[in-house]
Amino acid sequence: MYLEIVSPEAVLFSSTVDSVTVPGAQGEFQMLNNHAPIVSVLEKGIVKINVHTQEDLALDKLASGIESHADDDKVLILKIKSGTIEMKDNKVIILAD
Repeated sequence: MYLEIVSPEAVLFSSTVDSVTVPGAQGEFQMLNNHAPIVSVLEKGIVKINVHTQEDLALDKLASGIESHADDDKVLILKIKSGTIEMKDNKVIILAD
């Protein structure tokens, strides 16, 4: 699936991923390939991105605020204050603060 994370300042991430875990209003939830369409509000917390390839971890491709996870070499972490998420046709768009 394709993930795009956008903030008011810039596009923070845009690439193919295996999964994404987000802080929903009623708890954390994960989306995988072919997930049902969804629109949801996001709370303050951590977005965990399981990248598709090691190339997606190249530091020059990552926006400020996104870091690699210490325990897993294919997981990226982004802390958000709030946001919204939409998944449709294997494309996930996160509008994050």
